[in-house]
Amino acid sequence: MAEATIFDKIINKEIPADIIYEDEHTLAFRDINPQAPFHVLVIPKTPIATINDVDETNAHLIGQLYVVAAKLAKEHGFAEDGYRVVMNCNEHGGQTVFHVHLHVLAGLEMGWPPFTNKKKELL
Repeated sequence: MAEATIFDKIINKEIPADIIYEDEHTLAFRDINPQAPFHVLVIPKTPIATINDVDETNAHLIGQLYVVAAKLAKEHGFAEDGYRVVMNCNEHGGQTVFHVHLHVLAGLEMGWPPFTNKKKELL
C-alpha cells in the first residue's frame, strides 16, 4: 500500500485544514499557499495518485470534483465573473501531492497563458 499523503491525513482528520465543503465522496479546503484570493483544493476521498491513474472504475469521482467546484463558485459568488480550475499531473505538470486534486482559483482576473517561468524560451 502507498504511503499516506497529506491529503489522506486531512480526510482522516489527523491534521487540521480549513474545510469548506464535505460530502460522501469529496472534500474541499483552502490551499495553505493561495495563488488567488479564493484558492480551494477539491479532492476525492478515494485516493487516486495522478490523472494517469483515472480509469473507468473511478472516472465518476473526477466528474464529482467539477460538480463541487461549480457549486463552490456559485456559493462564493464567482460563478458569473469566472474562475479557473486546474489539475496538475506528475512533476513536470506541477503536481506535488500524489492524490489527484482540483485547484479552484477565483477573485481576480486571470491571464493566459497561466505560466510565467520559461515561457518564451520554450515556445
